[in-house]
Amino acid sequence: MNVTRSGMTCDVLILGAGPGGYAAAIRAGQLGLKTIVVEGAKPGGTCLNVGCIPSKAMIHVADEFHKACEFSSPKGSPLGIKHAKPKLDLSQSVAWKDGIVAQLNAGVAGLVKKNGATLVKGWGRMLDGKTCEVETEEGAKLIHAEHVILAPGSVATSLPGLPFGDKILSSTEALELTEVPKKLVVVGGGYIGLELGTAFAKMGSKVTIVEFATQILPHYDKDIAKPVAKSLADLGVTVMLGAKAKSLSDNGSALLVEDESGKEISLPADKVLVTVGRKPRMDGWGADNLYLTMDGPFIKIDSKCRTSMSDVYAIGDVTGEPTLAHRAIAQGEAVAEIIAGKARQFDPVCIPAVCFTDPEVVVTGLLPQQAKDQGYDVEIGLFPFLANGRAMTMESDSGFVRVVARKDNHVVLGVQAVGKGVAELSSSFALALEMGARLEDIAGTIHAHPTQSEAFQEAALKALGHALHI
Repeated sequence: MNVTRSGMTCDVLILGAGPGGYAAAIRAGQLGLKTIVVEGAKPGGTCLNVGCIPSKAMIHVADEFHKACEFSSPKGSPLGIKHAKPKLDLSQSVAWKDGIVAQLNAGVAGLVKKNGATLVKGWGRMLDGKTCEVETEEGAKLIHAEHVILAPGSVATSLPGLPFGDKILSSTEALELTEVPKKLVVVGGGYIGLELGTAFAKMGSKVTIVEFATQILPHYDKDIAKPVAKSLADLGVTVMLGAKAKSLSDNGSALLVEDESGKEISLPADKVLVTVGRKPRMDGWGADNLYLTMDGPFIKIDSKCRTSMSDVYAIGDVTGEPTLAHRAIAQGEAVAEIIAGKARQFDPVCIPAVCFTDPEVVVTGLLPQQAKDQGYDVEIGLFPFLANGRAMTMESDSGFVRVVARKDNHVVLGVQAVGKGVAELSSSFALALEMGARLEDIAGTIHAHPTQSEAFQEAALKALGHALHI
């Protein structure tokens, strides 16, 4: 890097070191571009620090504790395992989670440096499309760049009348709790609310989920939501559908909710977790100094992630749905190559979505109704884990794998799954879609036995009319 009287200069300036930003920095560095990535917090963004990674760590804690509690019940486990009643030290669990996050923080910073990019710690503010002012511990620094990648990420959305504080939490604060709330109300029945609500229920909270829509996981169909709803009921979680959260009671001990009939109900709560989505972070980094065309709340981009400003790109949560880390990573890697002059664009066939609920949910490509709405005549094959030997041996026979394909040429349009551990099948589903697989390709691929992946092959066989094991 060159340091001049007017500041530092580089080929590529990246604002934000979240998944998209650090991926762009690593790839740009690999391609020989002089790259600076600016980050005011720890590298890794929401995903690594307060989202994907810490939440999955705490979900694992909850799963292990819940299983141990089952082993200590009077009737014991059907596996014949019995032991004394376990105890949970949530503060130690949080410390373990924080250790994982710290290790990954250091890993990201190390990868950025190893690949020739420079990480500048401080809060950056764009002065124009080429210049960023960064407030660092050493004072303000100016960075001038030929190309700019905007990757500021997103923030949790609050609700009117329910501002975040000691009682009302976003997922960030929920993941820092060192004591399990006795009564927890979760506002929002999407994947974040269900993941954390399930985890706290397994750790001993009495959980109530308040969802405005008529089903949990409202973006998916009822077949997908049904096994998750059954699991919540088995855990003793109360689910209120068609309900609207309003405010805390006067003494702050309960959440006031309007049910589907319009009646006001008071739900006692030690903590209220609001998980109604996230919004793009557009404040505090100088967006008002840029001339960006917007698409609603998001920065409008084209297939190469270019904004309306020359040599200014945007990636990640500020560019629209789905606001997922792996989408941002793919965008960041693509933009670095585009800046380096390679023929690239961001045009994926599918972006897999995973809900780490119990059971887990994977959605890739089109749901059955979405395919029909787009004018396709479809063939659907569904294979239940109830008929899968590996699932049965893991006590996880709830759920299924479902394949949606065109009836005329059998090209696969979508694959969905619900079940224990199905998150690990998501790459197989996405690969099949990305490569334009047909039902015959999946059915003709030998899947190892006994594995849950066999359900993928069997679903394809079912769609072709000749499943073997159902």
